Amino acid sequence: MFEAAARHGSFTRAAEELFLTQPTVSMQIKQLTKSVGLPLFEQVGKRLYLTEAGRELFATCRQIFETIAQFEMKVADLKGLKQGQLRLAVITTAKYFIPRLLGPFCQLYPGIDISLQVTNHERILERMMSNMDDLYIMSQVPEHLDVTSQPFLDNPLVVFAPANHPLAQEKNIPIQRLSSEPFIMREPGSGTRRAVQNLLEEQGVSVKVKLELGSNEAIKQAIAGGLGISVLSRHTLLSDAAEFSILDVQHFPIKRTWYMVYPSGKQLSIVARTYYEYLLDAAKKFVEQTEQLNIPVAVPEYSVVE
Repeated sequence: MFEAAARHGSFTRAAEELFLTQPTVSMQIKQLTKSVGLPLFEQVGKRLYLTEAGRELFATCRQIFETIAQFEMKVADLKGLKQGQLRLAVITTAKYFIPRLLGPFCQLYPGIDISLQVTNHERILERMMSNMDDLYIMSQVPEHLDVTSQPFLDNPLVVFAPANHPLAQEKNIPIQRLSSEPFIMREPGSGTRRAVQNLLEEQGVSVKVKLELGSNEAIKQAIAGGLGISVLSRHTLLSDAAEFSILDVQHFPIKRTWYMVYPSGKQLSIVARTYYEYLLDAAKKFVEQTEQLNIPVAVPEYSVVE
């Protein structure tokens, strides 16, 4: 009850999750507070916040639950089964290919439940620092955190335009030409935006940002509607390649890589280790599938990072 209340910041939402009444949760938390001897929550307005003692207990709860989960998975493994939960957090662009790799994995190991969180780069870092997931899929390894990372797939960033864009048939377009095009940019905090801005600054190019949008799908719809061009991961073309062209602009693609990341010192569960090894092999098959796409483009194909 305490863990759910701390996670939600609400006795009511904790009660709903646990199928209990709110007074029951409040009473049990009150008894727990007496046992600890210090306040665990403080209320500001309608929101509950953890005290210092509450934060320590919350961290301890997570450790206990993690230990129990590890034990359950170990017992299942000793029985010759793969059971348990896999908690993945991925940046938004990874949603275009990770589900394709999760499907066969779930069929191979039906006893494994998947929890998939999709968010931007900054939120991924917050989740990682709180050790909320087993593995993180991202295209930029954080330099200020002590993490273990494994590259597994190239992630080229390319210039998207409508299929009938005037520059679609040109080759080796100078990057300075981008300054005369209306530009659509990802939101602040996005790893894609950071990579694009770094390249433009290096080349002394200033673009006219017409729109800032918080999702790849919104940007693609804006491009299709003739509102401008943008830079996105080539993976975002997996479902609707016919609507777009990739412009052959100098200094593109921006070479990036997909990584599996987790905090250093973290002991991967049997389930997480199983998926870790599975993904390294599945990336090779994914490359073969994407090479069959018919996309107007003059950039290198994907490759598996050995």
